[in-house]
Amino acid sequence: MGGLYGNAAATALEDCPSEARGIVSGMLQQGYAFGYLLATVFARALVNTTPYQWRPLYWFGACPPIFLILFRLCLPETQAYRERQLVRNATGNLTGTFLAEGKVALRRHWKLLTYMILLMTGFNFMSHGSQDLYPTMLQNQYSFNANQVTITQVVANLGAMFGGTIIGFLSQSLGRRFSIIAISIVGGALLYPYTFVSNNGVIASAFFEQACVQGAWGVIPIHLMELSPGSFRTFVVGSSYQLGNLVSSASSTIEATIGERFPLPPLKDESRYNYGIVICIFMACVYAYVILLTFLGPEYLGRDFHVENDDDMRAAATNDAMDVLHHSHMGNSGSDGDEKAHGGFGEKV
Repeated sequence: MGGLYGNAAATALEDCPSEARGIVSGMLQQGYAFGYLLATVFARALVNTTPYQWRPLYWFGACPPIFLILFRLCLPETQAYRERQLVRNATGNLTGTFLAEGKVALRRHWKLLTYMILLMTGFNFMSHGSQDLYPTMLQNQYSFNANQVTITQVVANLGAMFGGTIIGFLSQSLGRRFSIIAISIVGGALLYPYTFVSNNGVIASAFFEQACVQGAWGVIPIHLMELSPGSFRTFVVGSSYQLGNLVSSASSTIEATIGERFPLPPLKDESRYNYGIVICIFMACVYAYVILLTFLGPEYLGRDFHVENDDDMRAAATNDAMDVLHHSHMGNSGSDGDEKAHGGFGEKV
């Protein structure tokens, strides 16, 4: 699963027209929220409602990858990838050129790569910190039943899909960093109702809070793509995301451990903790971290993904190899039918 994110982002965004990158990024990222929504619904419908207990949920989860494989088989490689392969093959040493690209990228961009991992650590803490322990809070602290928890989670993920798509779209005109910072400030302001409203009104708070969390996330796929070195765009996007995910995997444990310091009166001999205040404080710190790191970081809005504008590739490949790409552009310029079907090397599909 960890290997899919970078490849999915590249497939969706490398050939995307520049003016559509923001909204496509938001829609891509909200596949996460839609999957979460489906998992919530099917968990309520299948877990402990059949003689097979929890197993039907995993049987259901095994089906979507089959459709994903079939769908990907029908898609061609991106134009940006084919351009790079053309240059690498033209050098006569595909493996050597690929490794040379890696050395150039690490030498020139190691600080940027470190920054991206730190940024994604904050973003993963943002999503896991606001979501993982939230159903437990609703049940343990506010005595929500299973149906109330399911409804709250479904509405929250509808908010996530709404926010991610809208903020992703707005980032195309407002900028990636500004969009992340602005929606994070709004999300911080909504933390109190998200964690302290103890009746069904919390459903509305969950909608808007997750709209903010995933609104910031909706910018991330294209922001990472534009920041990444061209030769290792897929690797860097996927690795920074997953390394950040690795660090943030302890978020629910951290929150649960802190929660033990805020006990509530037992209910029916069941221990209860004030997870609301813990999630609120934890998320306030995470929002502050993300805002600060985003403010201090770079932004390359509208960066050209085509290989002829990649200085790293020029440093790793020979001039003759880059000339092959230029001749390919010239050859394709007279093949209108082929360009319409596949997109010429110089055309943004």
